[in-house]
Formats: sequence, structure tokens, C-alpha cells
Amino acid sequence: MNQVLAALKAAAEPTRLRLLALCAEGELSVTDLTQILGQSQPRVSRHLKLLVEGGLLERYREGTFAFYGLASVGAMATIAAQLVGMLPEDDSQRRLDRERLGAIRAARASAAQAYFDANAARWDEIRSLHAADAEVEAAVLALAGDRRIGDLLDIGTGTGRMLEIFSPRVARATGVDLSREMIALARAKLEQGGFTNCTVRQADMYALPVGNAAFDCVIIHQVLHFAEHPAAVVAEAARVLRPDGLLLLVDFARHDVEELRTSHAHRRLGFDEREVRGWFEAAHLAPAGSRAVSGDPLTVTVWAAEAGGSERKGASPQMAAAGLAG
Repeated sequence: MNQVLAALKAAAEPTRLRLLALCAEGELSVTDLTQILGQSQPRVSRHLKLLVEGGLLERYREGTFAFYGLASVGAMATIAAQLVGMLPEDDSQRRLDRERLGAIRAARASAAQAYFDANAARWDEIRSLHAADAEVEAAVLALAGDRRIGDLLDIGTGTGRMLEIFSPRVARATGVDLSREMIALARAKLEQGGFTNCTVRQADMYALPVGNAAFDCVIIHQVLHFAEHPAAVVAEAARVLRPDGLLLLVDFARHDVEELRTSHAHRRLGFDEREVRGWFEAAHLAPAGSRAVSGDPLTVTVWAAEAGGSERKGASPQMAAAGLAG
């Protein structure tokens, strides 16, 4: 009873209701929320503290940044979702808050895209500063095992390196990326290397242009630390996996190298085991092992997960090919 009363008291204020509604849209930093609300940082932080203490928001610390999201589990999560659901969609203040949030996300996406485009030609060089590529690639191949892979999808393919190393093991491999510069670079490299079973296409990782259950294996390699909603990317990858298909997720373990955020457009400073397993569970994927490749100062982890078998239905290989054509 006391916990419920504390939650309701925490929410019973106009600014805090706005904060709940905004955090229901995704994880946001204090800086994001301060810009949207047009209030001072101390004031916004005080409101956030009350909402966290009331159990309606969760706080995640990453380096010098703190991110806030709606409570995700338990009774308080239910109350938080119900409170947000009661807020009128056509409220003028809520519309304005969403417009400001959209502007912030657009600016962040534009900065990340500009970074990709500006660094396309030396992307491999930049990545090599953070991890031992050969060891990471060996770990990826080891977790893939000797399973038969007909169709493979590489989300955020970058220079197409994952396509190159998997080409001898698959019938067909497709890489997608939002950056035209990256696609052009990957296409040139694949053509030069004679990887005739590999293709690249421009596509949004949040809305892949294929039907359900179209691929035997999906790779997300060093992409999620740029993503606004990593869980949504994993869910979309799970959607296009065939029954018993394999997801390979490669990214940094949690770290505190703040320069990667400020100078290299990283949205997140790596991920921990609990967070990744939560994404897998939400996407109905079963964890299938992981391998860590230590570096200085960063560690890269490769996580594997498998799709369920009997209940999954979806597109044929022909649908997959048609969706990514053109």
C-alpha cells in the first residue's frame, strides 16, 4: 500500500507527468529532458529523483551521463504504464514535448550519420583501435559453429567485413546499412574480393524491408552502441529469423571511455550481460552462449541467441530476396 501511495504522490505534478510520458518514448538523458522541458537541470533532476524513488522510473548510469526510462518490471511498471496511458494524446503540451523530442533525436541521428559518412573510408582503421578484429571474428565464427546457413543478414554492415568472413559458409549473404557511403564502400570491397554470393542494400535497421522468418542467421556487429533503441533493433532481428535461426550480437562490454560518446557519436557505452539477456527474452530468443575478447581499454563481447522453432512462421527465401532488391 505504501509503495503504491508513494508512486502516485511522485506522479501527482504536471512536470513529473510530462517526464513520465517522455520516458515512455525511450531512454533519455537529463540533458535531453532539460532541453525538452525548458527547465533548469537542478529542477529536472529533482523531479526525476522523486519519480525514481517512487519506482516509476529507472535510472541507468553511463560514464558522466545518466539515462532514465519507464520502470520495466513489477507492479510499479504496471502503474507507470497505466498513468501514461491515461494522458490524453491530443494534449497540446504533450504534442510540443514530442516535437522537441523528435528534433533532438533527428539531430542525434544526423550527427551519427555525418560521422559514418565522414569516416567511411577509414572505418576499419577506427574500429581496429578498439578491439582485436581477428580475435573477435574468430569468436563470431566459433559461436556460429558448423550450422548450415542458407541466408544470412548483416545489420549495419559498414564495410561489409562480416559478409566477407561468412561468404564461404553461406549460400547467400545480404548486408544492410543506412549510410550510402558505407554501402558504396562495402559494395566496392565485395566486388574487388570476388564475393559473388554477397549483396548490400540501404535499409533502416528498425524497419527491415523483408517479411518474417526470412534468414537463417542475423548478425548485428558493432552497431547497437550507436542505436537510440537497441532493444528494438534486437526485436527486429528476431522478427526476420527463421525457426531455430541464430542471432550473433557483437558489441562492447560496459565501459567508461567517455570520449567514444563525445568524439565518435556513441549513444551507449557498451552493454552488460543482464541487459542483453533482457533483450533476448523480450524478443523470445534463447541465449546460446557468449565469448569475451579482452582489449585495452575495451572488451568486445559476442552473444549468441536462437529463435524458437515450432510457433514461428514467415516469409520464404524468395520474399526475403524480393524485399531487399532494388
